[in-house]
Amino acid sequence: MSSSALSPHHRTSNIRPFGWLAIVRLGLAQFSLGAIVVLTTSTLNRVMVIELMLPALLPGLLVALHYAVQMLRPRMGYGSDMMGRSTPWIIGGMTVLGLGGVLAATATTMLAHSMLWGTLMAVVAFSLIGLGVSASGTSVLVLLAKRVEDHRRAAAATIVWLMMITGLAMTAGITGQLLDPYSHERLLTIATVVSLAAIVLTVIALAGLEGAAGSINATPDAVPDTTQKPSFKEALAQVWREPAAKRFTVFVFVSMLAFSAQDLILEPFAGLVFQFTPGETTALSGLQHAGVLSGMILVAFACGRFGGKFGDRQIGSLRSWTVGGCIASSLALFSLVAAGQVGPGYPLKATVFLLGASNGAFSIAAIASMMRLAGEGRGHREGTRVGLWGAAQAIAFGAGGLIGATASDVARRWIEDPGVAYGVVFFAEAGLFLVAARLALGIDADLDQKNAAASTTQTHAPQTPAAQAAQHTTHSWKTEERHEPA
Repeated sequence: MSSSALSPHHRTSNIRPFGWLAIVRLGLAQFSLGAIVVLTTSTLNRVMVIELMLPALLPGLLVALHYAVQMLRPRMGYGSDMMGRSTPWIIGGMTVLGLGGVLAATATTMLAHSMLWGTLMAVVAFSLIGLGVSASGTSVLVLLAKRVEDHRRAAAATIVWLMMITGLAMTAGITGQLLDPYSHERLLTIATVVSLAAIVLTVIALAGLEGAAGSINATPDAVPDTTQKPSFKEALAQVWREPAAKRFTVFVFVSMLAFSAQDLILEPFAGLVFQFTPGETTALSGLQHAGVLSGMILVAFACGRFGGKFGDRQIGSLRSWTVGGCIASSLALFSLVAAGQVGPGYPLKATVFLLGASNGAFSIAAIASMMRLAGEGRGHREGTRVGLWGAAQAIAFGAGGLIGATASDVARRWIEDPGVAYGVVFFAEAGLFLVAARLALGIDADLDQKNAAASTTQTHAPQTPAAQAAQHTTHSWKTEERHEPA
């Protein structure tokens, strides 16, 4: 790879920030990703347990495997950094994901005849699913980080994540109808059609979208010497030495661990302590998801700009929403501790809705902050940073549900009152959110120290005419009034 392929000085003027249409087009890739993932982690899970009467541990371990494979996200991001482009990694990842989806359905049909070969095929399939999610999902976030302006990041994160959720919901609903009456052939046909449709939609949506390689945040002083391509180990070590990147990695892990630990225990808690029926606990889960959606939209409008007088006013910073969302999540969990003590009569539904809204607010603010932080520090490391944070999230998600469920079982074994037993777990989760809030508070302080040191260095360092021209060009698109680009 030549050094010119990565040099930004000659192409900065050709790079423009994404408008709303471009963000929606990129969101279609997340829509496609969600469509395949829900088919493999939800629909196939149900088929294995109900139709094939296999132990629930098998699909549980397979889903855990796909999270474990996502520890490779930093390597995928590094590959995007060295190539200088995200589109090939998004499309390539979606292709691998689609192949994994088809193989997962094939493995499910094989399990009906051979436990050994079906399981081996499933391991390969879910490993491919993890690889596909890692490559595609990481590169989507990298492209957002490179091309979305500060004031649009919260809204862009909300749009992209809502489109992924839409892909999850639509695929689950449609395939659920098409699978009846169930047959192995029907399952394989649906998986193949969904995977092919997702790949084609991604290719069409991304056609001509990225354009010239580079970032709207690129500055000449942040660009390393590209004639010497660092190894992955070197690039990862460079990122890990950045205080803000390291602190944000720990923040993502702690906050996502607290976020995911509640998933598997909220419905059993409502059933045991409040005597909710299965239908009522499902509705309670839906109420929580509605709260998450509300929190996401709230932050998008508060920190984004959609045009018009109202949209030009920002209510709070991304950091304040991240920290505030973590604290509010902690308070909601403390309220659930009280709910376990009071029992029926406590406003459980309102508490669960507020928990969801707080989760949604902090998660979108954190994603938007991640898009900002991806461009901080050494140049051409956006993908490595995003991959590192994505790996931390995947590990936390994979471990969180298991830890939450195990902790609740252990607490119930030693504590007779189920309300108190679940309260102990909720209390621990609330503590994790407080730790996450404290970590988030220190991220900007780390950046301020770094920028102050860089400013001192730049004061005494002369700039070349090319660097001055690139800096002027980068400044011009930030200050001029623009029409919405596609």
